[in-house]
Amino acid sequence: MATRLEAHVHGLVQGVLFRHHTQLRAQKLGLTGCIENRPDGSVCVIAEGDNESLKQLLQWLHEGPELAIVNRVESCWGKPTDSFTRFEISR
Repeated sequence: MATRLEAHVHGLVQGVLFRHHTQLRAQKLGLTGCIENRPDGSVCVIAEGDNESLKQLLQWLHEGPELAIVNRVESCWGKPTDSFTRFEISR
């Protein structure tokens, strides 16, 4: 069953290719959604797909790519909107 994950990742997550690597990971897991930088220095991730793949993405978000330093991840689960056709970088 499809579900939706929304996560805000805080720490050193901008300027370290976090969005690019998250996009690659989400695509590999077969997820749709988007990722964007936020004005406060965090990154916002919205992903939809099967529950197990979303759990894997969430686990990865706690570490991120090599140059990132993740301090905390706030996440919530919800019903998918099915408004995405792929996983893309918004901004």
